[in-house]
Parts: sequence; C-alpha cells; structure tokens
Amino acid sequence: MEMKDFRLDGKIALITGASYGIGFAIAKGMAAAGATIVFNDIKQELVDKGLAAYEEAGIKAHGYVCDVTNEAAVNEIVAKIEKEVGVIDILVNNAGIIKRIPMLEMTADQFRQVIDVDLNAPFIVSKAVLPGMIKKGHGKIINICSMMSELGRETVSAYASAKGGLKMLTRNICSEYGEMNIQCNGIGPGYIATPQTAPLRERQADGSRHPFDQFICAKTPAGRWLEADELAGPAVFLASDASNAVNGHILYVDGGILAYIGKQPK
Repeated sequence: MEMKDFRLDGKIALITGASYGIGFAIAKGMAAAGATIVFNDIKQELVDKGLAAYEEAGIKAHGYVCDVTNEAAVNEIVAKIEKEVGVIDILVNNAGIIKRIPMLEMTADQFRQVIDVDLNAPFIVSKAVLPGMIKKGHGKIINICSMMSELGRETVSAYASAKGGLKMLTRNICSEYGEMNIQCNGIGPGYIATPQTAPLRERQADGSRHPFDQFICAKTPAGRWLEADELAGPAVFLASDASNAVNGHILYVDGGILAYIGKQPK
C-alpha cells in the first residue's frame, strides 16, 4: 500500500446533483485528489450556479442538465459525457430528495416520487455507466445512503424505504459485478450542517438552542453537527485503489450516532 493508491489522477468522476451541498463537497475532495469532475442537475440555472461555484473553488468541472429519473435522458447524457470528457471511472449517486410527511397524510404519488429519485435513479445511472466500467476493467460506484438505511423515524417513511432499498442495491451491484473489478459501496451521512439545516441550529429568542439541535447533539457522541467536507475523505477512499478490497459496504459517517443509545435523561 502506497499513498498514491489514494490518488484519483486520470479518473473521471460523475457526481449526480452536485451543484451544491454534499455532492459539491465530495466533488471538491475528489478534484483535490486528481479526478476530473462531471456533475449534473435537473435545471440549467442550477448547473450554471454549480459551474460558477466550481470555478470559484479553482476546479474545472463539466456540468450537464439531466433528470436522473429519466432512463432515456440518462443514457443520452452518459453517452455525451463519454464522447466529450471520457468513460466514467467513478459514479457517486448523490441526487436525492426527502418529504417529511406523516405516513397517513402522504399520498402514494408523493411516496413514489421519493422512491423514484432516491432509489430508481441510482439504479438507472448505475446501469448506464456499468458497461463502460466493464469495458475498462474497473469502476467505483458510491451510493449516498443514510442513517435511515438502518433506522426509522417519524415522517420519513418514503425516504427511509428508499434509503434502505439503496443499501440493498449497493450490495447487489457488488454481488453482480465484483468479479469484473467493480466496487460498489455506500456512504451514510449523519446530520450535516448545511444552509438547509441552518434554521434548526439557530439560537431561539431566549438564547436557548433549537429543540432539534439539542436532540441531534445529544444523540451524537461527537456532540455536534457534521460538516459536508467531512464526507470528502471517505468518498475519496471509496473511489480510490486503496479500497479495491472493500465492496458492498456502507460506511456511516455519522459522528457515532448508530453506535450510541443516547444520553440518560437528567
């Protein structure tokens, strides 16, 4: 084992939905390790914002508009990427949505939409890139799973169902294509400090912490929310030759939540 085994020089990485947030943080880490970054988003305005953010970070990225739930569109964009950039070595299935709706109030269409984006899309995109990986004789697929791949929680029945399914899709891609030198693993992020979660971390009018902020910090041995950049190292490892013997594994980057029963009430 040498440090160069952690490098991604010469590798082309497609990170879905990576205009911002977790996907953007992972892409920055992979770029720093030498990878060429390709990303998509569902609207041109989001792709343009992403390209501007990558440029500001000193990264030359390639952005494409694509709905990852549309199989024909995905096949078309993968073919275009292969022609314009090169055959994809690394896929990160990052695009996802969540609808926090109690189960009895959620419609079947709302449930299907979450499953479509969070589970069907990783199947569609993985299926599109696998032939190129097989032809190259190597490939890395990283699915962004969740603690909800293991745990239930009120109001997230669709999300937890999709992420639990994504865990098993990860293991099945490993099972089917491991002998072709393709490794498929997952990353399960904990609670990440992002602009979307900022209102949950703001101090209340009386100076106290938001109840959900208190809950998360009490449930996390690290005692804090995690930063998106803390997912970059695990992602680079799973994308690199250093993890060639790691397959079908879900790496939980959660500050220890899944290992911890929580603090005893006072």
